[in-house]
Amino acid sequence: MALTQLPPVGPSAREEIPRRQPTRESAARTYARSLPVVPVRARGLTVEGADGRRYLDCLSGAGSLALGHNHPVVLEAIRSVLDSGAPLHVMGLATPVRDAFTHELSATLPRPWADSVRVRFCGPAGTDAVRAALGLVRRATGRTGLLAFTGAHDRIAAAAPGGSVIRLPYPQDYRCPFGVGGANGAHLAADRAKSLLEHRGSRADGPAAMLVEPVLGEGGVIPAPDGWLRRMRELTAAHDIALIADETHTGVGRTGAFWAVEHSGVVPDIMVLSEAIGGSLPLAAVVHRDELDAGRTGDRAGTFRGNQLAMAAGAATLKYVRENRLPERAALLGERMLAGLRATAAQCEHIGEVRGRGLMIGVEFVDPDGGDRPPLPAAPVSAAAVRRECLRRGLIVGLGGRYSSVIRLLPPLTITDEQAEAVLDRFSDAVAAVSHGALQRAPARGPLERPGTPKHRGTSRNVGAPAGPGGWTAPVAAPPPGSTPHPSPSNHPSTPKEAGAASPA
Repeated sequence: MALTQLPPVGPSAREEIPRRQPTRESAARTYARSLPVVPVRARGLTVEGADGRRYLDCLSGAGSLALGHNHPVVLEAIRSVLDSGAPLHVMGLATPVRDAFTHELSATLPRPWADSVRVRFCGPAGTDAVRAALGLVRRATGRTGLLAFTGAHDRIAAAAPGGSVIRLPYPQDYRCPFGVGGANGAHLAADRAKSLLEHRGSRADGPAAMLVEPVLGEGGVIPAPDGWLRRMRELTAAHDIALIADETHTGVGRTGAFWAVEHSGVVPDIMVLSEAIGGSLPLAAVVHRDELDAGRTGDRAGTFRGNQLAMAAGAATLKYVRENRLPERAALLGERMLAGLRATAAQCEHIGEVRGRGLMIGVEFVDPDGGDRPPLPAAPVSAAAVRRECLRRGLIVGLGGRYSSVIRLLPPLTITDEQAEAVLDRFSDAVAAVSHGALQRAPARGPLERPGTPKHRGTSRNVGAPAGPGGWTAPVAAPPPGSTPHPSPSNHPSTPKEAGAASPA
């Protein structure tokens, strides 16, 4: 077998590959445990498993696939580097590919901020970028403390170990830390931050930075109110604290603006970038005010900061998203998807809240028997059951939030209107199946087909059936590998629409 040839995928791959994985890899296989799919081909929104089934992928590599799987412009960019004979790894050396990436990145940044910033490359993960950003401000200020927020991504723990992190309340409606929600809750959260800063004494012993996600990602898809984010900018400026916007999950158009901070008009001192900026390949960077860079030429930034393939794929992605106005489309389509999900939630007492911004959407599941008024207790067992039912119907979604009770939908920005309807229908089917305690055997249909009758949007309250955890009927166990309990919901060939990008808005 030639060294460049991929191993063949035979009929038994669906069983053999997952069986071998736990014998070779560690127990840290979160997605493989909950999503028993062996992907062998993918295009756009669609993933094909080793068993021949096709799935609509609304996980999108945790949001890193802005253009979906194997978009033509990304593949062409990668091939052009491979065919050119250019070096694939060059550390921090200047190359045409690196120059093209920084040019495209600069073209997307808010003006006039883009004219006075520098780009710092680091290791390829979001944690590497957060660590690099914190090192930058700590050296510039001589201070070490960090202000962060409840629900923030756990990369903070890795990037800022020890007791140097102070957690502040992050404003939200459904689980408001002050019990009021809305504008009043956001105001109280801002006042808490103000009080803390005003009682910490001189600037010399204050925090070096505040790190904030404009939309909490792993924390449950919770958008920050624009007014609250502006107050955080005012407070940090008044106390000489660098504001770091973590755009790892929210960047490259996902929330309906190219960068999520643009919704509020806030100009941070530093932006942390990763995931989608690599066009599906590992890449991370820090964009910061140029005065933070003065005299820091000897800093180490990580061995893999010169990934040529990732920079080529990233430059192509940034350009395509910008030129085709995909952020605007994400805003419009996101609103329609939120409306559809809220219509489903209105008929289901097990959904506490539907929230999000653009194509970054979360649905929180709760126990309706856990109290008389919101917020009701989180229902992670119910959320996991719905995710399993989504998978049975050919829909891949993620989990996050409080006790993993929030289903996350992160479709690529190129999702079509027809595909979005298919996602909504399959999700509604899954909710109905679990809430009724009956696994409905949906007829086989392709990735773009919709259910044939309105019954899929029926009421989801379980009446008279034996209840499982959280008041829901316990779902039937998944069939063993190799069995075919019902026709695949997506065994038809891909259509041209699946492979291409969405039309520009």
